[in-house]
Amino acid sequence: MALVSTSWAIAASTNGSGGDMPAYYDGHLFTINFKELPSGGESSNLAHNGSINTIYQCDMCESSGLMFVSVLDAIQGDGFNPLWNEVQISFNPGFAPHQFLSDNDILAAVVAGEITLTPTTELYRCSVVGPKKQSH
Repeated sequence: MALVSTSWAIAASTNGSGGDMPAYYDGHLFTINFKELPSGGESSNLAHNGSINTIYQCDMCESSGLMFVSVLDAIQGDGFNPLWNEVQISFNPGFAPHQFLSDNDILAAVVAGEITLTPTTELYRCSVVGPKKQSH
């Protein structure tokens, strides 16, 4: 199971607010509620639901010491669907892992040859529950 931050996933239950985590959308940090769907229905959902959103994650970043924050391709009011397909980011040789802030930045990095995207069959229920809370 590949989650955004593996150490976060092991330490917390993904039920209720335990599934809350940060994610970027168009340069803004939001709090999302994120839970993997049970196995068995992924391929049917992927084949028959044309409006599944994408959540970009980078598992290889953690091994490089970077806690990559997921990036969303939509939020409520901008083509949002509560089903999300995980797409893994891999940095190509010669490029250091770093944080992206938007799906447009990710797609530009693909065109530039900086990264490779690998869709997975993992589906998640994800909702944007608010802006990222700022600590004072």
